[in-house]
Amino acid sequence: MYNLLKGKRGIIFGALDENSIAWKTAERIHEEGGTFVLTNAPAAMRLGNIDALAEKVGCQIIPADATSISDLESLVDKAVEILGGKIDFVLHSIGMSVNVRKGNHYTNQNYEFTEKGWNVSAVSFHKLMQVLYKKDAMNEWGSIIALSYMAAQRVFPDYNDMADNKAFLESVARSFGYFFGRDKKVRVNTISQSPTATRAGQGVKGFGGFIAFADKMSPLGNATAAECADYIVVMFSDLTRKVTLQNLLHDGGFSNMGVSQEVMEMFE
Repeated sequence: MYNLLKGKRGIIFGALDENSIAWKTAERIHEEGGTFVLTNAPAAMRLGNIDALAEKVGCQIIPADATSISDLESLVDKAVEILGGKIDFVLHSIGMSVNVRKGNHYTNQNYEFTEKGWNVSAVSFHKLMQVLYKKDAMNEWGSIIALSYMAAQRVFPDYNDMADNKAFLESVARSFGYFFGRDKKVRVNTISQSPTATRAGQGVKGFGGFIAFADKMSPLGNATAAECADYIVVMFSDLTRKVTLQNLLHDGGFSNMGVSQEVMEMFE
């Protein structure tokens, strides 16, 4: 351990259970000397085990609906009070598709479900940054990260409307990131992670087959949730002060592959 985050304070969204990237990130931030509060929607918290994580790392939980401006304002105010100062890092690790949950094909969406999905998965990121920006709650050279997936750029049929949500999320990161960087010296990036066996990932049809395919396509293999947590720690540290407005590909090389020998051999 290098104490990369010693003295830094933050907020982590989405640590639902021990398989989640946010959970692994919270553990790593704690190991690197950072302090933080955990948050998630009350309904989501009932499905997970966030209390166990809070006890393990010695932090407080502030329930908040990330789609509610008033909840986010209260969250930020309480976080600054509990942590004893402005925020240095924020992880947005939340996403939802009701259409996926209900088994609605991309060509047959329920648009009320679609709106709920993009509100939770992408608009919430804009709302969060707007609250942080207006409250001047971030320290200079702070770092904000949201988790994305390469379906924002390429077709993965069963990823459904989550692909649209991720494309929206990445656009928000770039657009708001410009103003956050110019006015507050805060960096905003997204990390496009390998398919990862989280609760959300496993809700996608055919996920098991795709994670195996991605692993065979990637020269370094799939990046795990724990490895993504390591990357996030680096992005929250002072070692990456001038990295902003980027969609950072953390996928073992998958995104630059056309085909691998291992996959070719399956068809020969």
